[in-house]
Amino acid sequence: MTTESAKPAEQQPAPRPHTIPSYLDSAHLGPWGIYLEQVDRVTPYLGKLAYWVETLKRPKRILIVDVPIHLDDGSVAHFEGYRVQHNTSRGPAKGGVRFHQDVTLSEVMALSAWMTVKNAAVNLPYGGGKGGIRIDPRQYSQGELERLTRRYTTEIGLIIGPEKDIPAPDVNTNPQVMAWMMDTYSMNTGKTSTGVVTGKPVALGGSLGRSDATGRGVFVTGEAAMRKVGVPLEGARIAVQGFGNVGNAAARIFHDNGAKIVAIQDVSGTVVSSAGINPHAALEHLRGTGSILDLPGSENIERDAFWDVDCDVLIPAALENQITADNAGRIRAKVVVEGANGPTTPAADDILHDKGVTVVPDVLANAGGVTVSYFEWVQDFSSFFWTEDEINARLERIMREAFASLWDVSQKHGVTLRTAAFIVACTRVLEARALRGLYP
Repeated sequence: MTTESAKPAEQQPAPRPHTIPSYLDSAHLGPWGIYLEQVDRVTPYLGKLAYWVETLKRPKRILIVDVPIHLDDGSVAHFEGYRVQHNTSRGPAKGGVRFHQDVTLSEVMALSAWMTVKNAAVNLPYGGGKGGIRIDPRQYSQGELERLTRRYTTEIGLIIGPEKDIPAPDVNTNPQVMAWMMDTYSMNTGKTSTGVVTGKPVALGGSLGRSDATGRGVFVTGEAAMRKVGVPLEGARIAVQGFGNVGNAAARIFHDNGAKIVAIQDVSGTVVSSAGINPHAALEHLRGTGSILDLPGSENIERDAFWDVDCDVLIPAALENQITADNAGRIRAKVVVEGANGPTTPAADDILHDKGVTVVPDVLANAGGVTVSYFEWVQDFSSFFWTEDEINARLERIMREAFASLWDVSQKHGVTLRTAAFIVACTRVLEARALRGLYP
């Protein structure tokens, strides 16, 4: 006799929508609300798999931890930490850890969900995870940040591991932070476990090519989109928002391949030059002065004027919610390549689409980092390491194949690249969910 749970999907009743979880404010969903809207937009394209779509609308696991540490002055401070595992249907959770004063549960939930989509879009054998601590790291010493990292790692140690959940660097974290995380986890488990995190220093099992991987992926997918819309790489005018790891790597690689960087914006300010900015010199200036402002050969402009810069390609590589309904109409680029996670709101997406701007979405454009993190994870398990040329070649192949696949889906359905990415990714995730079924 066939049970209800064993019926084919086409015989199943439609899933019942669930209310917003009680731990969120339904009137102010933040970044999680943007993600939910993106899922709603893709649902009509999922066919029978839409039966399982509610799986995508709630994280599998959320851990909120208190992170107490001794400060250098002898006092004790408490910080709020998170680790969210959105989905593990296709493999262990994978995603970064950020240290930022504005980290919220909604943000970490959305970032973990975008990691699920990102990993599936490029067909990596991972689910999505993300972590964060509410702290402004600029206000604390190296020793305080080490104690914070080690305590946080211990608190989330219950749910991370090389085959469970693999953290990586994100905003305001770096290879040193990953080294502390790896060492702490290893000490707590009684054995060296290099595969518990990625983005580590090469001396501790890190991968060559990892530091520039996200920016390189931005370049590869951006250049592929430019070819599709007829924008030559040589002499193309590039504006970059955010000059951290992703933004400066993307700027350097575009510059080194013949493009012209005409604007850079970071937390310190905005500089422009119609003649072009050398990002290598800009990085040295930033390191030497602590600011991008007053860069020789460039002009300082007001922060908001960045959105009016005449350019061919815009790379938002800072934080989420940067391109909104308020400024999207001012953007003059033909291509937007999202180096950051969630930089464009759905309303802004619609405006850019109506303007004919091609947006390479974050879940594809910045997937270079997690792709090389996957390479690092594989190398750690095998204790066999590849050359940097091999890493870059494998990365470029995966990113180009993923772009071509998503472009074909976007053309087939007449949708944006973002919706195409969600179609491909959500289909893969929900196929895995359907095949695995529900236990018990």
